Amino acid sequence: MDNAHDFGVLLDSACALVLVETAEEERSLDVIRTESAERAFPVWTWSSTRGLTRDGGAPQYGTESLDKALAAISSLPSPGVFVVADGHLALSEPLLVRRIKDTISTFDPGRTLVLTAAGFEVPADLSTEAHLWRLRPPAESEVASLVDRTVSTLTRRGFRVDLDDHARRRVVGSLLGLPLSQAEHLLHKVTVGDGILHEGDLAELRRAKAELFAGDGVLELVETEDFPLDEIGGISHLKEWLRLRATVLGTPVQGLPQPRGVLLTGVPGCGKSLAAKAVAASWGVPLVLLDPGRLFDRYVGGSEEKLRSSLAAAEAMSPAVLWIDEVEKGFASEGASDGGVSARMLGTFLRWLQERPDGVFVVATANDVSALPPELLRRGRFDEVFFVDLPDVAARIQIFTTHLSRRELDPANFDVPGLVDASDGFSGAEIEAAIVGGMYRALGAGTALDHTLLLAEVHRTVPLSRTRAESISALRDWADGRATPA
Repeated sequence: MDNAHDFGVLLDSACALVLVETAEEERSLDVIRTESAERAFPVWTWSSTRGLTRDGGAPQYGTESLDKALAAISSLPSPGVFVVADGHLALSEPLLVRRIKDTISTFDPGRTLVLTAAGFEVPADLSTEAHLWRLRPPAESEVASLVDRTVSTLTRRGFRVDLDDHARRRVVGSLLGLPLSQAEHLLHKVTVGDGILHEGDLAELRRAKAELFAGDGVLELVETEDFPLDEIGGISHLKEWLRLRATVLGTPVQGLPQPRGVLLTGVPGCGKSLAAKAVAASWGVPLVLLDPGRLFDRYVGGSEEKLRSSLAAAEAMSPAVLWIDEVEKGFASEGASDGGVSARMLGTFLRWLQERPDGVFVVATANDVSALPPELLRRGRFDEVFFVDLPDVAARIQIFTTHLSRRELDPANFDVPGLVDASDGFSGAEIEAAIVGGMYRALGAGTALDHTLLLAEVHRTVPLSRTRAESISALRDWADGRATPA
């Protein structure tokens, strides 16, 4: 299905009032005019600056106010499609809402009032009459045509374009979900910067697109440049699983389904969040963080709507990694005492997990598995459920080596095996904290960090595996037979 089909169905169903939700007013008008012409319905448009105007005709005198325009529409003969720009403003005024109800009550089949706006708050008085239609993003063919036109324009302006067919398809894919005007702007922006449009601009295009869609305060674009997958200690099974699927996301391979997502649970501080960042970095796609705590709204239905809009924005960023941190905080198991909000949000999220389009890879992280509803753990929601345990000896060697090197400290100057022995039961985060703590103690003593100072800091650290031994044991018991070791 496409936009033309969607609007055609509304016309054929004799809908008297249609609310078109889009930021692309002209593109929606193209669809409205095309479908109306196929049915021989004349199109009238209204704006506060021009008044009511029939396509191809002159504005109707004295119709600059919407109230007068609606009165004029009531007296016009059938059929007709009447398009009102900035329709959200009309819905905020009770007198105009009353006028709209009176106007559409006179409509016969073949007459439709269409309000366009970037977003609507539908008043209760119109909730049964109004049919909401969200304009779908431009189709791949539309974006491909735009890229071709823009390439021709850039070439005429003297810029270099170095895109083979494969690179061109990837550029088209990186722009899917954007309004055509924004897609064109981004193409010009990345080209003007260095004078050339080439495959190396893909990362910038994806980052810029993610920033545009993450502007609602719920989604957050996360920088991933400093998180190579190989530098994360341990999680060897997870890293291999991700490597095998790295080339498939956003690039269909015959006979293979697109990777859809993983659930990472386990001991806090052992690399679940780092893994989410490293996935996006190694795959070369944007990482978008969804914080479930930001979804809750004081108005009825507001939380669910925030979730739906956030998931739709994530789809528009495709290909991308959607990181849902501490997923258990947003989707409660039985017994939640929030009036059913968490349960409704869980239902919305589960439907999306089941039906979401390819290109959005979900990394959900959880610390408290006991709070996860069974429906979320059912096979098919995620490709795999991984359990991230405390790092073993080999992983701790890598963690010490990585964090010392990142701080310009030569691991050869430290007895790393001795540090590893002393840090049995430490998480990766606790090892990093010990190194940072040792550096502060060295700074206070006016000396450089050496093995003795670092070992003393390790001995001072009481790891979570001791303070919460029972809960970690319970985590491991839960994971046995339920999750794949990471």
